[in-house]
Parts: sequence; C-alpha cells; structure tokens
Amino acid sequence: MTSNVPENQTHKRLLLVGATGLVGKEVIRQALSNPQVVSVVAPVRRPLTVYPSLNAHPKLHAPIVDFDQLSGQEGWWEADAVICTLGTTMRKAASREALFKVDHDYPLAVAHFARLYGTPTYALNSAVGADPDSRFFYNRTKGKVEHALQGVGFESLTFVRPGLIGGQRDEFRFGERLATVLLKVTGPILPRRWRINPAEKIAGALLDAALRAPPGVHIVDSAELA
Repeated sequence: MTSNVPENQTHKRLLLVGATGLVGKEVIRQALSNPQVVSVVAPVRRPLTVYPSLNAHPKLHAPIVDFDQLSGQEGWWEADAVICTLGTTMRKAASREALFKVDHDYPLAVAHFARLYGTPTYALNSAVGADPDSRFFYNRTKGKVEHALQGVGFESLTFVRPGLIGGQRDEFRFGERLATVLLKVTGPILPRRWRINPAEKIAGALLDAALRAPPGVHIVDSAELA
C-alpha cells in the first residue's frame, strides 16, 4: 500500500518509534521512498540493521536511545508527525508490567515530548479490539493508550487497528504462524475484519495518516487493511 497524499502536500519530517518491528520496518521503507517525506528520525533501542543499506540514507537518522531515560532534550524531537509502532508480546515482555510499559507508557511519553515541540499529528499502530474496559489485558492496554493519547492535544490523531499482521518477522512465533496458516485457508470466507492484515498495508495507512493529517480523531479498522 502506498500513500495517496496529493502531490502538492507540504513536505513532512517524521518521527518514527518502533522502527525495528515488522510494521516499523515497512514504514521506513515506504517513508524513505516517498518524495513528500524530507526526513525520518527513528530512535531505536538497538542498531537498525534490518535494512543495512538504509543506515547511510540521507533522509534517515536512527539514534540509539533508552526509552526509560528520555528527557525531551535529545535534539531530534521537532517533527511534523509521529508514527508509533511500538509494541511487544507477553512472551517477550515476560510480565504484564513490562508489556504495559512498552505498549502504553513509551508511546504516551513520546507523544507528550513531541507535542511539547509542537508536533500536531500522531498515528498509532494499535490493535483490533482495543478497549480500555476489555476483559483481555492486551486489548485493555491498547484501549488505555488510545484514550490517554486523546488527552495530549494533537490536532490529528489516528488509530490503526490491525488484526493478525502478515509478514516475515525476525523471530519465530508458533501461535502466530499457526493462526496465519489457518487464516490463509479460511480467509476467502471470513469477514474482512478477521482476515490477515499485511504489514505493508498497515504501514501505508499509518504513513497516509501522518502525511494527510486529517483533523480530529480517526480509526482505521482491520477490515480496511485486509
């Protein structure tokens, strides 16, 4: 999926957090090839080696950071839009507290710092079923961060809510791989919202929201990403 932003749209500086993940990598690929994007700052916790050739790209700056130690004085906060693809799993996080920090606290901290520097637009990779009152911890976490972001004061705020994300991950996830196989077989007969959402379509929706910056709060449902 590519952005359908008009050719005469003002060029944008993007701040991307979550660049080493499946969707984040695709956001980088699409953003760096988009002539409307003049720069991408992608703070990461480990070196951005997933696309080695991009480390020397003139549009890309990927500083190594500790998200627990962000101060707002790093020197790269000024941006026209934030795209957040930060997220983890319970298996990797090992505790609810650790997952909540990555999926809620970090995206919200980035939002507050970016807004202090005048950034008007924020696009979040959330999840289908996001609901602050959900019985499920993961969906509840996503719902809580969506709710909190609405209080930060962005002029344009978009929540992209994919279901199962399709694409080649760096690590093997058995449950996700099994679900992907089943959904590929049953996909044609399933409602669109339950089909696999390719990473490139999710990234395209996030980039489109960042560049178009539609006023208000918007939701891109999984059915639009199938």
